[in-house]
Amino acid sequence: MKALICGAGIAGLALANRLHHHGWDVHIVDHARGPRAQGYMIDFSGPGFEALTAMGLHDRLRAYASPVDEFRYIDDRGRTTVALDYAVFSKALKGELVSIMRPALEQLLRESLSDAIDLRYRTTIERIDGNRADLSDGTAIEADLIVGADGIHSRVRSLVFGPEPDYLRSLGMRTGAFVFTDPEAFEQVRGQFVLTETLNRQMGFYGLTDDRVAVFTVHRTTERGLPEDPREALRHGYSGMGDLAERALASCPAPDQVYYDQVAQIHLPRWSNGPVALLGDAAYAVSLIAGQGASLGIAGAYILAERLHRASTVAEGLADYERRWRPVATDVQASARDRVTEWFLPRTPARLLLRRWGFRAMHLPGLNRIMVGSLLPKSHEPVTALAA
Repeated sequence: MKALICGAGIAGLALANRLHHHGWDVHIVDHARGPRAQGYMIDFSGPGFEALTAMGLHDRLRAYASPVDEFRYIDDRGRTTVALDYAVFSKALKGELVSIMRPALEQLLRESLSDAIDLRYRTTIERIDGNRADLSDGTAIEADLIVGADGIHSRVRSLVFGPEPDYLRSLGMRTGAFVFTDPEAFEQVRGQFVLTETLNRQMGFYGLTDDRVAVFTVHRTTERGLPEDPREALRHGYSGMGDLAERALASCPAPDQVYYDQVAQIHLPRWSNGPVALLGDAAYAVSLIAGQGASLGIAGAYILAERLHRASTVAEGLADYERRWRPVATDVQASARDRVTEWFLPRTPARLLLRRWGFRAMHLPGLNRIMVGSLLPKSHEPVTALAA
């Protein structure tokens, strides 16, 4: 059996690993020039953690993770308003939590691939006709399965399922991420995950190595489209948030080294059409504020590969994958829209104070599991059971 995967991101790489494990001939294409350096720090837990463990990658995940000792909120004067030992979150999830840069998670998965897998950068799918895909490098591949794992702005989805506006639901926010070098800022956030306590906009900081600091941003907006220069948009939108924010904005790298996009979800009536299937953000983007996009991408890839392996036909495997996995993804999407948004990015001082006291209450016995469970909900059924 042959599979063509469009997208060498987290979901696509995880699927390639597992399909090859089951004897498939796997080809991956990606329009990027090479592995992406942009991305933000993620709290990785839940179904994706279970899937990587089942794939035998648990030790590598721990090795690639970044140490975090403390979680803090700061006000615009740099004063700490909330401080928590990061172990509180880990204990609440029974140790199944790591902090990892998104590019590092991709690297882990990329290095897990067999040399027999054909991985081509600077290449994408130009046309799909049944089982045949015409590629931008002038070649064509006929495959039993064609997978769009090419993100929220999926080209495969546009080619086979229709234009993006039909399925993309904006949540009224924009997000950005970049890395800058500053010894003083690094010392302020070393071993910590630091967030600004602000209304309608937020910056987060994490100290990497060699005096580098990872930054992510998110803000509410009614604007349509994306700016031509994301660096200037960030400097304009996040000024006046304190010294740490100003240092980050002053050192923001060139626009091509900045990740910037809208915060949105994808809602599709189906995830497959003939031999073509969608995976990860291309099928069920849950949004940054849900905090589980990478986890759901890997878990979905694992379940898809396992159901294809057990099915009599590709069509049967695709239908079974969607039947088992759609309810989980849909629940996380709904949770992000209905509960997490106001917690993640408060609109009013009252909601901000409610969040502050909620985090402070996590010091009380028993409340940490309740709080973490509301922010990082876990599927009641293990991923291995969903895949079996």
